Amino acid sequence: MSKIIDTFIAPPCHDKIEILYQDDHLVLINKPTGLLSLSGKNPQNLDSVHYRLVELFPGCTLIHRLDFGTSGLMVIARNKAINAALCQQFSERTVTKTYSALLCGHLAHNEGIIDAAIAKDPALFPLMSICALNGKPARSGYRVVERFYHALEDGRLLPLTRVQLTPETGRTHQLRIHCQHLGHPILGCDLYGGLLLPGTEQTPRLMLHASELHFIHPISGERIKAHQASPF
Repeated sequence: MSKIIDTFIAPPCHDKIEILYQDDHLVLINKPTGLLSLSGKNPQNLDSVHYRLVELFPGCTLIHRLDFGTSGLMVIARNKAINAALCQQFSERTVTKTYSALLCGHLAHNEGIIDAAIAKDPALFPLMSICALNGKPARSGYRVVERFYHALEDGRLLPLTRVQLTPETGRTHQLRIHCQHLGHPILGCDLYGGLLLPGTEQTPRLMLHASELHFIHPISGERIKAHQASPF
């Protein structure tokens, strides 16, 4: 089996993590784009959500991750018991996650379901692939918020669709590859075809933001409904 080598070096992220809520058990944050969730093996990729937060909350652990370019809501456990309780909610799929995204082109339908299995392929690393034979089940819902045109510097109009995405599973790169599979990649996605046309202005970030996160507080039993408006 060929060895997978990750050559990605994250550029410095100068944006701060916004702490939206904290108690003795968990922390809710707004992750900036351009920040790793976990530190990489390469020492140049030390900076991450976990690296920063463990300085403030010793012993904290990540329950889930957001891609490097994705911004938005994350919940962090402050001890092992909370980690186990929240991980169970994620594994049982009782956690509701909603993302805001800008997709290239205008979608034909106002809503729908993308049901396409996703597989890892060492030959394509870091890309994932749609594979009905060897992939793990993956399912995402989408709903159109608006269709509009973005004016490029040369006067051309770029058709875009703002959508809400609701992943039912949590596969690596799921939303990015599902949107590509739909024929409308996420704007700014360098891995799955969402960059602007060559010779045009480049989008400054991946246009994907975790905007809603609903879960049960493991101690109080309260239904937490976190919302964080999209920055784009």
